Amino acid sequence: MIKVLFAAFEAAPFVKTGGLGDVAGSLPGAVSSSAFDVRVILPKLSAIPERYVKKMEFVTSFSVPLGWRNQYCGLFRLKHKGIMYYFLDNEYYFKRDNVYGEFDDGERVAFFSKAVLEFILHADEFIPDIIHCNDWHTALVPVMLREQYKEIPEFAGIKTVFTIHNLKYQGKYSEFVIGDICGLENTAAAAQLLSDEHTANYLQGAVIYSDRITTVSPSYAEEIRMPYYGEGLDWLFNRRKDVLSGILNGIDYRVWDPAKDKKIPLNYDASSLAKKHKNKLLLQEELGLEFNKDIPLFVIISRLTEQKGLDLVNYLLPEFQQRSMQFAVLGVGDKKYEDAFLYYADIDSQKFSASIKFDGELARRMYAGADVLLMPSRFEPCGLAQMIAMRYGTLPLVRETGGLKDTVHKNNGFSFLNFNAHDMLYAVDCALDIWFNRKRRWRAMQKQAMTEDYSWKASAREYRKLYREII
Repeated sequence: MIKVLFAAFEAAPFVKTGGLGDVAGSLPGAVSSSAFDVRVILPKLSAIPERYVKKMEFVTSFSVPLGWRNQYCGLFRLKHKGIMYYFLDNEYYFKRDNVYGEFDDGERVAFFSKAVLEFILHADEFIPDIIHCNDWHTALVPVMLREQYKEIPEFAGIKTVFTIHNLKYQGKYSEFVIGDICGLENTAAAAQLLSDEHTANYLQGAVIYSDRITTVSPSYAEEIRMPYYGEGLDWLFNRRKDVLSGILNGIDYRVWDPAKDKKIPLNYDASSLAKKHKNKLLLQEELGLEFNKDIPLFVIISRLTEQKGLDLVNYLLPEFQQRSMQFAVLGVGDKKYEDAFLYYADIDSQKFSASIKFDGELARRMYAGADVLLMPSRFEPCGLAQMIAMRYGTLPLVRETGGLKDTVHKNNGFSFLNFNAHDMLYAVDCALDIWFNRKRRWRAMQKQAMTEDYSWKASAREYRKLYREII
């Protein structure tokens, strides 16, 4: 049996702030089998709901050496849906109002990385063959393993996998942290962690020290070797290209299922798409749009940030107003985007709707009621919204980048290549042409989208293959 310790700073249902939480909450269960014992290790954050905290079992406590410090660490465990979760406790680091964004995040994640390795030394119940680390919050695990633990017998054979969920966030701090916090001043890592003379880069260290590096889509693994997407590390990804690969994320088909979703008005599947029209009419009524199933409804369900390509959308709002279409937005983010969407919703409420908030239940009703989901991202490591939309028979319109390129094709959605408003408008017009003039084609695309397999099963097969390769 191959034993895998999956290290992450968040995992649904305990803590989730984004896509990492979805992955850490779903992938271990999908990979786990009679041949793979996958367990998850997390910080015991104050954001974890009390109903889970009450079920946790205390296992032991130990001291974690962190530079010149020796810090307490409590170990708790909880079995959830067949997977064993371990929680590392230290209230000084983890009893905070925020999951991220604290003044000492560099020290908090360094403690977590060191505590993951000390867990193996002290817990005496699980010595993994592989530690699978995720994003910069666990990036020091491969570095510390190699430089501080490799001579200890329990660690001699442990391999590391490092998955990049979003390269934009790397964990950059003063070079002071290398010695004072990480205790790596007299090792090769002291130089390897430096991205410039005065900056320590945690993620850079993981890319150098890990046995395998993955991203959350095959195309993103290729893109980050280019300066435009590489966030200053393209040189390093090219140097380590032989151990770099991309494995597409999935979605939980039990959670996202229009045939069983209790949060949408009418359930339906690929054989009963007429019921989707009724969901659309109810959504139009809810959002104050013109009540008409024959007008195509385009939606954005997203954080309203530059990464999501909203500059293109803003530029095209006057064009949308001139076309026979409706446009609805759900999300929060940068004020310039919020204000633009609110302005158009105010001047033309029959065609435009802006829900500037986070509302998971409204998101489900929009997936079920919309005709097209817009995702014109500048970059997109994987993207989940386009997969969810397809599952609900809502055709995605995306820019060909990262996971969007890997999931959307001419038979299940619409796409454009260049980050250019005119190219995006051409794709919108192609969608409108098929909607109004080729109804059979539209229905065939919907059915194709709904029958695509972007479940975690496909991703799990790839991870099992990767794990076997490195043992």
